[in-house]
Amino acid sequence: MAVYFSLFLVVVTLVTGIVWLADKFYLAPQRKLKLADAMAESDAELSEDVKAKIEEPSALVDTAVQIFPVIAFVLVLRSFLYEPFQIPSGSMMPTLLDGDFILVNKFNYGLKDPVARNKFVDVGLPERGDIVVFKYPVDERIDYIKRVIGVPGDRIIYRNKSLYVKPACQPTDAACPEFEQVVQDFEAKGEYMDGGRELTRFTSNMPNKRHEILVNTYTLPRTAHYFRQPGTQRDEFVVPQGQYFVMGDNRDNSLDGRFWGFVPEENLVGEAVAIWMSFAFERGEESWVPDWMPSWIPSSVRFSRIGGIE
Repeated sequence: MAVYFSLFLVVVTLVTGIVWLADKFYLAPQRKLKLADAMAESDAELSEDVKAKIEEPSALVDTAVQIFPVIAFVLVLRSFLYEPFQIPSGSMMPTLLDGDFILVNKFNYGLKDPVARNKFVDVGLPERGDIVVFKYPVDERIDYIKRVIGVPGDRIIYRNKSLYVKPACQPTDAACPEFEQVVQDFEAKGEYMDGGRELTRFTSNMPNKRHEILVNTYTLPRTAHYFRQPGTQRDEFVVPQGQYFVMGDNRDNSLDGRFWGFVPEENLVGEAVAIWMSFAFERGEESWVPDWMPSWIPSSVRFSRIGGIE
């Protein structure tokens, strides 16, 4: 759907831009010449209404000229700078909640054309800990959002709900690093629920970024369903060159790279950097929205969530 909208924006911008240019350099001068001829042929002074009518463009031309700057601005902003997204699920709790509206920085990972998404300017690449929006590799019509856990060359192990990272060994390294466990500091239990069960909140201390995660201590790891990669253990992943390994912060309620593999660099859309609006949809005694109202109608605005994303 996002691809179709991008294509629609490009087509509308091109069409209205052509009309704008035609009006500026041909149609508007022609109308002025027509007015001059009418004034020369008329024995009496033309009224202002008549002059305005002669110089007035057609409704189609006028509409295109009016909307072209707006459409062009939206195209540039959405394609190369920032694009809004809505969080549709709880897979990134507690960092992002269902109902959060976020801004995605599309400049950080390079500039791409809005339709074919071919990169034409290199700017940077994702780092471990970044929250990224990407085209779901299984179905690229769908946008996913997860956190980068492994960059190209990394080895990742997720075992007994603990994360281990072995960074890629660079040719300049005197000695290659070993696996290092990502320390998870206990924070609280019972703030978040999943199917009536309390989730445990931890702070995950990644090498370059601290962030919160949720773990359901009542469920067993779904190792049997993990993505199978030749030459590795069932719960181990080696990140190929040009690809990234991602996971959701809600570790036991996230369909992420553990189950379908890796995100190619060309699938990256951008980095989630801010929450610009957040709606709650819960119904209850404290909600001003009656239970019979459609579930998509917000029950409140979570102003405290507006701001940057960690």
